[in-house]
Amino acid sequence: MNILLTNDDGFRAKGIHVLAEIMSSFGDVTVIAPKKHQSGMGMAVSLGFKQVAYKELPEEGPGTWSYLDATPASCIKYGLNFPFLEHKPDVIVSGINHGSNAASASCYSGTLGAAREGALNGILSIGVSLDSLNPDADFSAVRKFFPEIFRNILDSDPKKSGIYYNVNFPCIPTARIKGVRRACQGKGVWVREFREWDPERLRHHGITPEMLGQSSEAIVEPGEKLYMMVGDFQDDPTNTSQADHHLMAEGYIAVCPCMIDSTDYEVAEQLEIDRNFAE
Repeated sequence: MNILLTNDDGFRAKGIHVLAEIMSSFGDVTVIAPKKHQSGMGMAVSLGFKQVAYKELPEEGPGTWSYLDATPASCIKYGLNFPFLEHKPDVIVSGINHGSNAASASCYSGTLGAAREGALNGILSIGVSLDSLNPDADFSAVRKFFPEIFRNILDSDPKKSGIYYNVNFPCIPTARIKGVRRACQGKGVWVREFREWDPERLRHHGITPEMLGQSSEAIVEPGEKLYMMVGDFQDDPTNTSQADHHLMAEGYIAVCPCMIDSTDYEVAEQLEIDRNFAE
C-alpha cells in the first residue's frame, strides 16, 4: 500500500511523526508536509506565481520525508504531480492535528483541506485530530485505536468518489475512552473572536509565535492594532447526540464521513428557478 501523509502543523510537529510511525505498519509512507504552521487554511492552494520551496528531508523517518513551503492542499497537489504522477497513492492521511477538527472547525481546517484535495482526486482520504493544542501532546490513544479504525474504514469504504473521513480523538487518558462512534458534523459558531494580541495566550497552550511562523517581537505600522482570533464556541441547539463534538465530550472517538459535493439535492429539486431566455 502506498500512503501519502501531510498535516497543517508543519513537518516538525509531533503529530505527523506519530502518524508516520502508525501508518508505516500498513505500507510505504511518503510524507510531504508544510514547512511552517498552516492551520485554518482550509483547501487553500499556493497560487499566483509565488515561489514555492521544496526540500527533501533524508534525516526524517519512517518513510520518505520532504517539506513544501505551502498549504496542506498544495502539499497533496505536489505529491500527485511528482512522486505519484504515474500511480496515485492508495490512501492519503492528514494529521495528526494538534487540536480538534470537530463541528464547524472542519470548515476551516487545513488538515481536512488536504483530505478534501485527496477526495477531489478520487483517493481515499482521512483527517485525524486530537483535541489538544499541546505541542508535546500524548498521542497514546491514537496509537492504540487508530489502526483498527483505519482498517474498518478500508473495509467499509463504499469506493464512492468524493468521500473523505474526519476522525477526532478526545484528549483524555486512553483507559477513559469509551469507544468509537459514527458521527455527523456538529453545528455551531465562534463568538467574540477577535482579542487583543497576547502571546501569553499562546504560551498557555505551549505554543510560541515562532511555531506559527511569526516573530515574538510584534512589528506594527503606525496606526495599526494587533488582534488574534481566539473566540468562544457557541453550540447550536439543534445538534443531536450524534454530533461529533458532543460524542467527543462524552469520551468517544468520532468518525464522520464527509463529501466534496456540497449540493443539497432535496432543495435543488424544490428550487423553482429554471427558465429559458429568448435569444
